[in-house]
Amino acid sequence: MAKKKSSFWKWILWLFVLAIFTVGIITGYRFYKKIYTPNISIKERKEQFILIPTGSTFGEVKEILINQNMLIDSASFSWVAKRMKYRNNIKPGRYLIKAGMSNKQIISLLRSGEQTPVDVSLNNIHTKLQLAESVSSQIEASSGSLMKMLNDTAFTRQFGLTPENSLCFFIPNTYQIYWNTSATQFINRMKTEYNHFWTNERKKEAVEDGLTRAQVAILASIVQMETGKDDEKPTIAGVYINRLKKGWPLQADPTVIYAVGDFSLRRVFSGHREIDSPYNTYKYKGLPPGPICLAATASLDAVLHYTKHNYMYFCAKDDFSGYHAFAVSDKEQQLNAQRYHAALDRKGIR
Repeated sequence: MAKKKSSFWKWILWLFVLAIFTVGIITGYRFYKKIYTPNISIKERKEQFILIPTGSTFGEVKEILINQNMLIDSASFSWVAKRMKYRNNIKPGRYLIKAGMSNKQIISLLRSGEQTPVDVSLNNIHTKLQLAESVSSQIEASSGSLMKMLNDTAFTRQFGLTPENSLCFFIPNTYQIYWNTSATQFINRMKTEYNHFWTNERKKEAVEDGLTRAQVAILASIVQMETGKDDEKPTIAGVYINRLKKGWPLQADPTVIYAVGDFSLRRVFSGHREIDSPYNTYKYKGLPPGPICLAATASLDAVLHYTKHNYMYFCAKDDFSGYHAFAVSDKEQQLNAQRYHAALDRKGIR
């Protein structure tokens, strides 16, 4: 009888151990599944970016993932985030989330702060507002915060600029910048790029030409809007330098277009040239108060290395090649202009 009782309790003990073992396996599998199995689903793509604004809470991060239909199981995401201490370690930025990522992979990425930078392009910019709006559409900094800095006299003075010509501070290019960059951080990055461009050699060349860095940028912006041909930019720059030296008005059509404010304007008429604006270089001598666009490095260098010649005029060629015919005398210029205007009329360009 004692032997049977002993055998019975052994079976009970074995069943108990087996039950504990089974529960352990099931519990362990559930933990493993929460931590390591895929919890990201991205329809029609293999990866997608999310933006986590500065100051976000864990709930807001979770909401971002849910709103973009990424999380398969939001409860397991919260469970793992708590154990990985992510809830109080939120780092803003732009993160690349890939399909099939586990909760551990997602949270490890977000907690590390290893975000993917944004390619911020500064191209085809004519005004400070355009710049601020373009940049703010690409990074977290608001257009208002950027405009405030560009309109701050104390800020612009440190670069020898004014709020009116502060656009001279920017060198157009494509820059890799973190999305959560503030206005101050962005400006500091642009300061680095500005100082990198304005080497001692370039600064010396500007002084030798009798120009400040701002004046170089302003003239370069006009040259850039006159031609897309880098090889003739130094020649055009030379024409404007000649006019400045002789005290002539620049009479640059791109400045009139800027004054009008219609950058789609393809032809400038006498009525346009009557607009009263400091940017109308038909009415006012010298350089306008600020650049009419962000001048590319090729345009800036064209001014610094302008071609020395006797040309005082130029006009677009009537073959619409994008190149210009240059002239020394007004008579020669009028002939070139007549040919070009006749070509415009034939094409019906008004």
